Order: sequence, then C-alpha cells, then structure tokens
Amino acid sequence: MREKDSVSIYFVQLMVHALRDQPLRLQSVLQAAGIDMALLDDPTARVPASAFAALWLIQIKELEDEFFGLDSHGMPLGSFALICRGLIQEPNLEKALRQCLANFGLFLRDFRASLIVRGQRAIISVETHAGDPTKRRFGEETFLLLMISLLCWLGGRRITIDRAQFRQSRQRLSDDSLLWGFNLSFGAQKTEIEFSSHYLRLPVVQSLPSLKSFLRTAPQWLVIRFRNQRGLAAQVYQRLRNSHYGHWPTLLEMADELKLSPTTFRRRLEREGCAFQGIKDDVRRGIAQQKLRETDMSVVDIAAWVGFQEPSAFHRAFKKWTGESPGQYRLAAMPREND
Repeated sequence: MREKDSVSIYFVQLMVHALRDQPLRLQSVLQAAGIDMALLDDPTARVPASAFAALWLIQIKELEDEFFGLDSHGMPLGSFALICRGLIQEPNLEKALRQCLANFGLFLRDFRASLIVRGQRAIISVETHAGDPTKRRFGEETFLLLMISLLCWLGGRRITIDRAQFRQSRQRLSDDSLLWGFNLSFGAQKTEIEFSSHYLRLPVVQSLPSLKSFLRTAPQWLVIRFRNQRGLAAQVYQRLRNSHYGHWPTLLEMADELKLSPTTFRRRLEREGCAFQGIKDDVRRGIAQQKLRETDMSVVDIAAWVGFQEPSAFHRAFKKWTGESPGQYRLAAMPREND
C-alpha cells in the first residue's frame, strides 16, 4: 500500500454509519484510526488508505460485526475467515462465487444475491430488504465490493466490471470508475454488476498460507489493492477510454508515451494479467454496450464509433465478447431499466 493512496470520505461514512447517533463513540473510533471527525461533513475529503484500513479493523471489533451494522443480523467476528476457508478449496471462480453467495446468505438477512450466467456474460444481482434507504445503499455497495474483491483475490488478478448499476441514487465519486468501471448508473431498477463469464473459469490460486496473509491485510486487498488505480493496465484503459478510436495509439506508440520499451510494456501488462489487445477489446466492448443500452444510435453507427469498418465484423466481435448479437443485447437490456 503506497503512502499516497487515499480513499473517499464516502467509504468512511459507509463504515461508521451504525454509530451516526452515538457521537462520542464515533469520535473515539475515528480518533483511534487517526481520522478527523470533521471530515465526515466534507463530501470532497479523502483519508489516507492506511487510516481507512485501520478504521476497517477497529470498527468491526467495535461493532462485533464484519458487515458494519448494515444488516439486521450481521456477520459475527470470524465469519469472513470461515467463508474464505471454504472458498480456497474450490477449483474455479464460478464454484467459489456460488458458494460465497450461499455462505453470505447464512449470515445476512437483508441482502441476498444470485449469479446469472448468460453466455459470455456473468451478472451478480442483489436483492435488498433493509428498510433504511441509506442502509440499503451502503449495504449493497459493501456487499458487491466484497464479492468482486474476493473474486479478484481468489483468481489472483483484477476482474474488469463491464456494467454496474445501483437502485439507490448518490453523487458520483472520483473512485467510482476504478471500483465499478465506466458503465455505471444510479437510480436503476435493479442493483447488479456484469462482467465477462470467462473469469468464472479461472482457477482459484489461493491456499491456506496465502489466506492467512490475506486476512491480516484484508482492508487493503478488498478496497485498495485491486483498484489498481496506478497500475499500467488502468492507465492504458483510461487513455483509450478518454480518446476517440481513431486517435488510439498503436502498441509501440503507447509504450513510447509511457516512456517504456515495447518489451517492458508487454511484460508489465502480462504481470497484471492483461495484454494491450485485450484492453482495447475491453474498451470497445464497454463503449458498445453503453451505446446500445443508453442511446438510440443504430448498430451500424455504433460499429463505426468503436472502429469497425464493416458492421458484420462488429456483429461477430460483439457476439464473441458477450454471447449475444448487438440487437439481442439491446433488447435484453431494456427490461432491466424499464421493468
């Protein structure tokens, strides 16, 4: 964890929500973590990642709840470790995720989730029964944060989220694209995240020794490490996402921009589990999915937007990416937003 890593105050508010009506107790917890209580009133504030990690551990002990008091039952101390012990025995991420969702369901009463696999797409959908709207919002984000971060850790690589949507509305944060990807919406009909189902076929690479290390540093792993905001892949992704396809650099030009040799550039991406062409495809797919869901652009125009000269080539690529044609994807997306 780098000293200059920081976390939005929003996530501190999430973590201490259960103490909002107990100011003295709240002040004591924040003080123990080295966080000024006055920052809670500044929506633009950020806290050092080290202080946030300390608060995570202090708060679960204070509340004796590893879900921060956001659920009417909660997770007693030791629940998370118990769940993780079972997950490392699974052969691949799909089996691990299904077991994880079932095991969280043994502890939590207000939050339930299911995994839906549709061809090349995987969706984690959350159902919420919490009465308090703030608890619903904080709880859903915490739940999905735990799920996707556990998947990252179990597979030993970052999972790219293609789409994220939440029922509850809130202001956007600078951290959002790093946590949830660029196709993010609030005030939706359902809370769910979508990613490529090929990740589910990845083997679980963790073991009992690595689990012990993981549990000692869980806050960093879950919130900071796989955010990878300064990782090379994230830099490349954002460089491509923020420019028109016609202005995308070649691999050699991208390496030169980053002042790296092409060999070093490729090697560093490989260490992060990525390749330049794969990142390009991720960006093109993400833009295409967003245009299909959120605009009335024709498929032909969307194909051109993401760099396909022939619509037929775009159709083939999109079906390879998602398991559906562009038209099928657009039709399937409509009920999620309008039902």
